[in-house]
Order: sequence, then structure tokens, then C-alpha cells
Amino acid sequence: MIKHIVWWSLKEEAAGATAAENCEKMVAMLRALEGKIPSLDSIEISTTFLGSTTEEPIQVILQSTHNDEEGLKAYAVHPEHMKCVEFIKQIVATRKAIDYVI
Repeated sequence: MIKHIVWWSLKEEAAGATAAENCEKMVAMLRALEGKIPSLDSIEISTTFLGSTTEEPIQVILQSTHNDEEGLKAYAVHPEHMKCVEFIKQIVATRKAIDYVI
């Protein structure tokens, strides 16, 4: 099984909206992926962080699981995921990610 974790900080203003507005839209788009991509086994998104656990400038974090590396690759290029990517690229200031096997 593969875990895919991505975290972002958002631009203060982008795509005609504030970071808070874009954050809400981004989270809704990401949550809507559940059940639409066969290789996406699970997805969790959060915007609430414990201040004592990181100094990273994070506003949104996503964790998804996939059966294998091929499933992760299929998720990455799936048209529904690509719609999210197109929007996210417009509003994101920074992005970090890691994938690992469990």
C-alpha cells in the first residue's frame, strides 16, 4: 500500500478570491474526488493543525492511500484529479509532498 501526503500554503489572493475562499473551494474539490477515482482507496483533508507540531506554513494537507505505485500514478493523471491540479496551481504559494510504502 502507498500513502501519498501533500501539504500546501496558499497565496493571500489568487484567482479572484482570498486565501480563505480558495481554501474552502480547494478542500471541497479534493473531498469530491472520493468515489470518483478507482485507484483512490481513501482520502483525508484537513485545514486544522496543532501549532506545536510543525513550523511549516501549512494551510491544507491531504493524505490518500493507493494499493500500489501504479494506482498512485493512475490517480495522478485521472481527469477528476487533474481538474483539482489546474485550480490548485493557480492558488498555491508552496507545495510539499511525500509518498511512502506501508
